[in-house]
Amino acid sequence: MAEGEENSGGKKKLIIIIAVVVLLLGGGAGAWFFFMGDDAPEAEVAEAASQALPTTVEPAYYVILPQPFIFNVTGDKRDRLVQVKVQLMVRGDSNESTASQHIPLIESTLLQSFGAATVEQLRTPNGRADLRQQALSSVQNAMVKVSGGQVVERVLFTGFVMQ
Repeated sequence: MAEGEENSGGKKKLIIIIAVVVLLLGGGAGAWFFFMGDDAPEAEVAEAASQALPTTVEPAYYVILPQPFIFNVTGDKRDRLVQVKVQLMVRGDSNESTASQHIPLIESTLLQSFGAATVEQLRTPNGRADLRQQALSSVQNAMVKVSGGQVVERVLFTGFVMQ
């Protein structure tokens, strides 16, 4: 009976040792996958993202319109004189040359947009932003008609004075 008790005690120790070894191996494998296994999915995600997005973005160029726009706007009490300096942001060499070629058309289109503005609109930053967006839309529509593309990405006010 003493020998049987020793065998059962040895078997218990062996089972405990095997369980501890299995738990340690499982924990080590889990830690390895947690810390090292993340690199592979990130690399796959980064590769998929780089394939989905265009790899080359055309550089931005700024076309300076030669003269500032000077125009009158009507107000509730009196008319005001406004001066706006404008630059156009375009992407790529071809759009820069196209915009430069069509500066008279762009100036005319901008004058029409600015002529519709009111003093109340130009007093607020939101009103000026709306005018800039309206001017961009008008210029893009005009450029589509003559060149087949929008050409201009943004209309920028680089100077704005209202008296």
